[in-house]
Amino acid sequence: MTRRSIDIQSFAHQNPIPAATRIGPLLVSSIIPPFDAGTRKVPEAVDAQIENLFLHIGNMLTEAGASFDDVAKITFFVSDIRYRDAINEPWLKRFPDPASRPSRHTMVVAGGGPAISCEFSAYIET
Repeated sequence: MTRRSIDIQSFAHQNPIPAATRIGPLLVSSIIPPFDAGTRKVPEAVDAQIENLFLHIGNMLTEAGASFDDVAKITFFVSDIRYRDAINEPWLKRFPDPASRPSRHTMVVAGGGPAISCEFSAYIET
């Protein structure tokens, strides 16, 4: 199987790594920052940061020929566990069927980065 780098217009890493990588049916993202599309600006509001994460995920999925239906797991990295509750509304918007939702994990991380970031994996039937 050939590995293919997935790059998107809404954000790019400064290091020489793609936004995501697809090998066969497997799609795995790199860390996804909550940047406003096309900038390196992080909005102050956590809700806006979360929407940016889902925007970038959606763009990666589209570029890889997939959709939110193909997502297997999303891991969120938060600076404060209280942000976990803020994920629920946009989560339910993308995954309304309780019988068909991806796995999710929220991990508290220390450091001086943004309030929230994430990574995901997806399986794309071909």
